[in-house]
Amino acid sequence: MKDRIPAIVLKYTQAREIAAQAVLQKLWSGYGSIVRYRLLGAEIPSVIVKHVSPPTAADHPRGWNTDISHQRKLRSYAVETAWYREYANRCGADCRVPHCLAVVNEGDEVAMVLEDLDAVGFPVRKQSVSESELIACLSWLAHFHASFLSVSGDGLWACGCYWHLETRPDELKVLADEDPALWAAAEAIDLKLKASPYRTLVHGDAKLANFCFSQNGESVAAVDFQYVGAGVGVQDVAYFLGSCLSEQDCARAEQGLLDVYFTALREAILLRASDLDLDALEANWRALYPVAWTDFHRFLKGWSPGHWKINSYSEQLAASVLADIEMEDRCN
Repeated sequence: MKDRIPAIVLKYTQAREIAAQAVLQKLWSGYGSIVRYRLLGAEIPSVIVKHVSPPTAADHPRGWNTDISHQRKLRSYAVETAWYREYANRCGADCRVPHCLAVVNEGDEVAMVLEDLDAVGFPVRKQSVSESELIACLSWLAHFHASFLSVSGDGLWACGCYWHLETRPDELKVLADEDPALWAAAEAIDLKLKASPYRTLVHGDAKLANFCFSQNGESVAAVDFQYVGAGVGVQDVAYFLGSCLSEQDCARAEQGLLDVYFTALREAILLRASDLDLDALEANWRALYPVAWTDFHRFLKGWSPGHWKINSYSEQLAASVLADIEMEDRCN
């Protein structure tokens, strides 16, 4: 399929010719590439093509080269194509995503021809964020979650987030030796998240690297929707904050940043004329924030026991969640 991609780009952009192309990055474990094509004679100056081409032998950076891993990745790209075909057009200016010009499938290969966010005002990538940039990302998440409240998400992950328990049995086995108490509580943690009456779609991989910023940092767009699916908004919030803040900053600023997110969420829901009980939704999701954080912590301790994100803040939150679960078990 690789040799046909230029022709696909020309067909769906109606460009006269391709002026240049540049590989922006390789996909995880050698599953393809993301390439920018610069165009001549088209209404747009460039497009991004995400070309998924599964390798015959995967090269996972941490050694997770299993059939379970391979099938999860294949499913993730099928989900991403479903997202761009069926759902992405529901995102407005407050939760900007790339417009999709075309999705072309050939067997396990797929080419997604996407809007180049650099060309429409989001050219900046960040490795750290200012307070205003942090708020912009939390606002994006709030509007995204508000846009998809109570949406079933047919064709997407039944439970979003790339670390979801049911998709990570290998990592769970490792956790049994690393942290037996957390291992024993893994299902209860998962059930707490699933039991929320306030479901939405979550991005599923809302790390800082997947946000594209305007020059002034006041607006953002997001990419990489391989793990979008059903969940609760604080799953994205917890993962995002963990991707860009130190453990000290997480502990210090946690409640203030949650206030920012929930204020934006309320405003976004009201814009959509919803009759939801916003106080009840906020109370439910706030209570689930440490649960969501602990759920990712559970995955991380099985996937990479020495990871730098396994810190005292995460351990304290996890200990509190486990204590609550133990108390609930006693009461039952």
